[in-house]
Amino acid sequence: MALPMTLGPLRPSPLVEQAAAHLREQIADGQWPVGTKLPGETTLAKELGVGRSTVREAIRALAGAGLVRARQGAGVFVIATEPDEDWTARLRRASVADVYEIRMMIEVRAAELAAVRRTAGDLADLDAALAARNAAVASAPDEELVDSDIALHRTAVRAAHNPLLTDLFDQFVPVLREGLLDLVRLIDVRTADADHGREAHGALVDAIRDRDPAAAGAVIAAELDRTVARLGAGS
Repeated sequence: MALPMTLGPLRPSPLVEQAAAHLREQIADGQWPVGTKLPGETTLAKELGVGRSTVREAIRALAGAGLVRARQGAGVFVIATEPDEDWTARLRRASVADVYEIRMMIEVRAAELAAVRRTAGDLADLDAALAARNAAVASAPDEELVDSDIALHRTAVRAAHNPLLTDLFDQFVPVLREGLLDLVRLIDVRTADADHGREAHGALVDAIRDRDPAAAGAVIAAELDRTVARLGAGS
């Protein structure tokens, strides 16, 4: 009996990629400024030496990159000269100040919601995460210290029971981890702060336990402000 055929992922043809790259270069070079209508498929196919179907797919790729847009009955128009960056790329080049402004919005609100919505299971997870962070403060390697800190913050965000908030926080984790590792490498944080956030993080967990949203939000805001100040001092 013949085995079922396994189909691999479809890949754009080299001709489509080459055609899209050529058109992208012409747009970037100003041959077609923003607002300009591209030549028709037949004209482009002749200029590029490819078929109309290849041109059609290349234009679709440019549209996906945010460079062109088709207008029904009017044609395809240039709407940008640089392709859209994905969220991960934008985060990687964002400044620490920009990242922490957004982190503040996410975590302060999440802490307030967690204080209202937390369950007994959430409290058990928070206590475990806090204990792991406190243990890491003493003598763990820098990576373990940073990871335990992020894990506690994520546990608090998750206790808000809003999956979108958790997803947003997770998007920031790689950038946060890199910034915090830079901080502990540039500054001897264990010496600079003997408590190293034990009291503040304990107060956060206590506020969530006590169902005190105002206190939970205030604690996390103050803690993030302190981290921003240290990052600025180490830059």
